[in-house]
Formats: sequence, C-alpha cells, structure tokens
Amino acid sequence: MHKKDIASTAFKGILINRQYNLKKHERKDRYRKDVLILGKFMNYAVGIDIGGTNTRVALINEAYEVLQREQFATDPFHPAITFQRIADTIASFGHTVKGIGVSCPGPLDLVHGVVLTPPNLPGWHHLPLTKELSTVCQVPVILENDANLACLAEAAIGAGKGYSHVQFLTISTGIGTGLAIDKQLFHGARGFAQEIANCIFWKDGPSQGDLKKGSIESISSGTAITKRAQEAGLTVVHAGEVNDLAKQGNVAAMQIMEDAKEYLANLMATFYAVLDPDIFVLSGSVALKIEGFIEEMEARVKEKVYDALKDNVKVVKAQLDEDCGLIGAAYLVFHA
Repeated sequence: MHKKDIASTAFKGILINRQYNLKKHERKDRYRKDVLILGKFMNYAVGIDIGGTNTRVALINEAYEVLQREQFATDPFHPAITFQRIADTIASFGHTVKGIGVSCPGPLDLVHGVVLTPPNLPGWHHLPLTKELSTVCQVPVILENDANLACLAEAAIGAGKGYSHVQFLTISTGIGTGLAIDKQLFHGARGFAQEIANCIFWKDGPSQGDLKKGSIESISSGTAITKRAQEAGLTVVHAGEVNDLAKQGNVAAMQIMEDAKEYLANLMATFYAVLDPDIFVLSGSVALKIEGFIEEMEARVKEKVYDALKDNVKVVKAQLDEDCGLIGAAYLVFHA
C-alpha cells in the first residue's frame, strides 16, 4: 500500500472512531467539521470593511476563522486606488476565494450595489462598487451595510444562534440596527429597512448633523450623549464619562443618560410590537462598556410591553468582537 493510501485510510479511521462515540444526530456535523479542520473541501471568502479612514481586508474560512488580515488607509478621492490595494492584498493571501462581502459608509443602494453619497468619501459618490470591485478582483462582490453584517454574524454564529428572529442594535458613535429572520437579512422593498437613525421620538428634541430634531441617534448614541453633556458644561470626551458623572449624582448627566436609555427603550419596545423578535442582541461601545446597560435595557423594555408578553422579552450582549462585520460578510458570501 502506498504512503498516500495509508494516510488516507488512517484519516478515515480517525473520523470513524470519532463518529462512533457521538450521538447519531451529531455525526454528520462533526464529520464535516473534522474534514474542514484538516483542510479538505475548504472554501474561503474575503470580508472587507471600507471606512472613511481605513480599509480592513480579511481572509475567512468556512469555520468563520479569520486567517489573515490587512489594514490600510482608504483613499477618499480615488476609489480605484483602494480597489487595487484590495486586489493586491487578496492575491497575497494565496487562496482562491469564493467571493467578497464588503461594507462601506452609507447611504447605500444595496439593490444595485451602489455607494450613494458618503460624506467622508467625496470621491466615491454614486459609485457602482460591486461592479467595479468585481472587475478588479475577478470574483463576485456583495455590498451590505455594517450593522446588517454584524447582525447576520450574531444571528448565525453569535448570541442569536438558535433563534429565528434576531433584532440587532449597535449603540456606539451612531446607532445601527439589523433584522435577521432564519439567518436571512430583511432589507425591505428598496434595501433601506432598519435605517432607524433618523426616526423621531422627541418633538423638537436635540439634533445632530443632518439628522432631524429628536431623532433617536441624536438622543441615544455615544456621540449624542457626549455632545449634550458638553453643551451642558460638562468636561467629558465619551459617553462612559457622562455615565460615571450620572452615577456620582451630577444632575445634568443623570438627565442625559435617562433620556438616552428611555428613548432607546421606546425604540426597542416599538420593534417588539411591530416585529415580535425572539431576541435583541446589543453591541457597540455604549452598550458593552457601560456596566449594567444590557440588563437595564431589558428591564425598561419589559415595562413598555403588555404584561402578558414581558417574559418573552430577551436582551443579551453580542458575543462576537470587532470582527463581527467581517465574519458577517463571509457568511453572506458562503450562503449567496
């Protein structure tokens, strides 16, 4: 028997022995995992996060492991330069990839794969990104927004795994949301579903940038919390410091944090009434770094729904780290 045949037989024997000790319904999944670990039948995808400042490119396998990654400056005026850098990076990974999933600052036309008018990328306006990047890289490209990709990753392999309807929220610099139903993103008729930043909750309330007065992002985002505190004369640089002052009894800080949490709870209770999700998954610096934030939001939302439905409200912390968007991009490619 040749060495190659001996190795193949040994490999099969290892798998058979492992299968023997598993329950019948577990054997198929474990066999596939073993094969993937040993590198057979492995597919690869590239996840890309294009930001106004930097671009991140990652090689990801079907086990959703980030194998290689690169980061470089985004050219805000010449997308072709960034696209070529992306292509060179993918080539350096040394693997054939099934496709590319990419997030980019919005607004985006997800139906046609077009970047519309991102304020921090003036040279990218009305750019047919999927078409141009696919031409450069010679593989299929899927465009999606970052909150949706994070939602997909959490629904598929993170905190929402095992649930049918997963409502995701990230509360950080801004507020982004996404809805996954049976591990499929809900986009709406034109791809703009869950774009909630400009939803109005407070008549003549605070405003921020191009957002309307009283919009949820102008009240509950980390940027809004910090901005309102600074306008009130507090010396702070991020929302966590505002929360610390609130715990110390600072009246202005207490009111700002109360507004942020109360209106966010109103948004989540509205989501619950309209969408009936199995679970809310919260991410972002405000949600994850402020102690007790997740638990308090669950308690507040429960007080805003029908008593008979309170026990159905479940709010949890996101499980995946800053790579969740890249992992979501890979999931999109593997299940395209």
